[in-house]
Formats: sequence, C-alpha cells, structure tokens
Amino acid sequence: MESIYNFSAGPAALPKQVLSRAQQELLDWNGLGVSVMEISHRGKDFLACAEKAEADLRKLMSISDDYEVLFLQGGGRGQFFSVPMNLAKRGSFCQHLLSGQWSQIAVTEAKKYMDVDIVAKASLEDGMLMVPQPDQWQIKKDAAYFHYCPNETVDGIEINWVPHSKHGVPIVADMSSNILSKTIDVNKFGIIYAGAQKNIGPSGLAIVIVRKDLLSYSREDTPAVFDYAQQAKDGSMYNTPPTFGWYLAGLVFEWLLENGGLAEMEKLNNSKAQLLYSTIDTSEFYQNNISTDYRSKMNVTFHLNETSLDKLFLSEAEKAGLMFLKGHRFVGGMRASIYNAMPLEGVQALTAFMQDFEKKHG
Repeated sequence: MESIYNFSAGPAALPKQVLSRAQQELLDWNGLGVSVMEISHRGKDFLACAEKAEADLRKLMSISDDYEVLFLQGGGRGQFFSVPMNLAKRGSFCQHLLSGQWSQIAVTEAKKYMDVDIVAKASLEDGMLMVPQPDQWQIKKDAAYFHYCPNETVDGIEINWVPHSKHGVPIVADMSSNILSKTIDVNKFGIIYAGAQKNIGPSGLAIVIVRKDLLSYSREDTPAVFDYAQQAKDGSMYNTPPTFGWYLAGLVFEWLLENGGLAEMEKLNNSKAQLLYSTIDTSEFYQNNISTDYRSKMNVTFHLNETSLDKLFLSEAEKAGLMFLKGHRFVGGMRASIYNAMPLEGVQALTAFMQDFEKKHG
C-alpha cells in the first residue's frame, strides 16, 4: 500500500495519518465505546469536537470574528444556488468571471435566481489558455456580488490574484479545490465556500466562510437549511449536520497544524507543482496548454502528443501504483491532482514514470 499514490480529483486522497486515526477511533471514539457517527450532534462530546474543528480552521486561515464559519451539506454545488439566494437583496444582478467548467455551472445556477453579468471569459491566446486581467473588465458598483472560481479543477486553471471592488461589492470565491493549499487574506472576501472532498475531508460537507454583515440579504423564500443567517444562529445545526465529515475535517485541520500550517503546505505544493510542470515543459512528448501565470498547483492537466497511447499510459501507470490519472471527459488527456495529502514522493514517482514511458514510446 505504501507504493500506491492517489491522484483522484475528488473525492480525493486524505492524509494517511488522518485515515489511520479515524480507523483506530471508528468503534470507540473518545472512550465512549461507540463511533462518532452514532452519537447526538447536540451532545457535549460532539459539540466539543465541532467547536475545536472550527477553532482550528480559524487558526489555519486567520479568520477573524467578523466572519461566521458554517459546516453545511450539499457540497460546492449546493452553494451555487445558496449564494444568490442569500445575497439577492443586495441587488438585481450579480457578476461572474467565467474561467472554466465549474464557474460555468455556477453561472447556470445563479441565472435561476437573478440576472448574471459575465465580466470576462478565459480564452486561448497563441494556443495557451489564460484569463483576462482585472484591468480588462469592471466590477459594477450596484452588483449584488462578484463571483469567481480561483481554481478550476477540470481545466487546470488557477487564478493567483484576488479581484477587488473599489465600491465594496462582496467578492465570492468557490475555493473547493484550492482551499487550505496556501495562505490567503480572508478579509478580502465576502464569502468563501468549498466542497470538502479535495483538501478538507469526505464528500457531502461544505465549508462556508461568510462575513457577518452579509447575513441579512437572503430572499424570503430561501430554505432555512440553506439560509446562512439561520445556520449561523444555530451553529450549523439547524438540521442534523454531516457529523462524520465534520469530525474528519477536524482531523485534517489538526494534521495541517501539526505539519506547519498553510505556509509550510504552500511551500510543499509549490515544489510538487514545479517538479511536475518542469517534467512536462522539458519534454517533447507531453504538453500543457495553460499559460504559465494560470497553471493550477492542485490539478495539473497534460496531454500526450500521441493520443493513441493514452490508454496504455493509464494502464501502465496503474500497474506502477499511480492511480486515477485520466483527465476529465470534457478535457481529455491526463490530470494529476496533487492536493495537500499527496506527498512529494508521489509526484517524484509520477515524473519518473512519465520519463520512463517517454523513453519507451516517444
């Protein structure tokens, strides 16, 4: 098992230390003789677990008391409609940056609840995919909010700058696939949300970090379970929360703190991405068509120049213990998702395999 490396885009690999601890505690958590999945979410034991998870996340991301931290259900897609429903009273329209597949789905959902203005789209320039800089578009002062996806899991695009509105329009970010991968300034955002299944924990859980002054703008017909103000009032327990996911997320937060926090994780992620992109760029056999300024450090996409070798590449990679490298069906090719739980040794094993495969078939 030590030689297996999981490059799945999501649900993705969890730290082995976290999985091992969860395994040990599965039948007897906190000395209660039962699983964390089998106790009341309102009992003192789970409440202590939930409070510690939130405190650890606040410490990791330096989240101030100006923000609520919510642990909700529905994943990232659940927030595609929750955001417009919770901010609809701020204005009749919202603005979106369209940078890939997930930001497109967010637009589709938002259109069901309010008008959507697309400020800019990712496009090919000289054969390389890139995103227009903010000086080429404008955040309008009367927009309810501005939404973007800092990391496009499918397309392999990452935006490393934070949009800014001089009029104070809330910036909303779908960080499902790069949250906790690096240090960020939470205070630049109105809302940050993320599905858990990349860098946080198992699928089904969503984290929402929402500025408190935005909690009064929801539509009257917003379901209470998706109403940020209601969930904040009830400590994310208006309904029964995904307790096991919340518990596992807490273990991941502990693991991150024990390993130096987000600053150290950022250094490691930079090293992994640099090694993999360098292997692609120095090869005539592999290619990546994302502009270097927008290459994702979490989801590295690449193609073989000889696409007829794709199936063989994947088959041989699996035999070598390199799992789930097939690219998304909308993009094709390969995709190596190298989230926090992927050790540097996994990327080293992948690049060594890629070089060996090129020697044999290039």
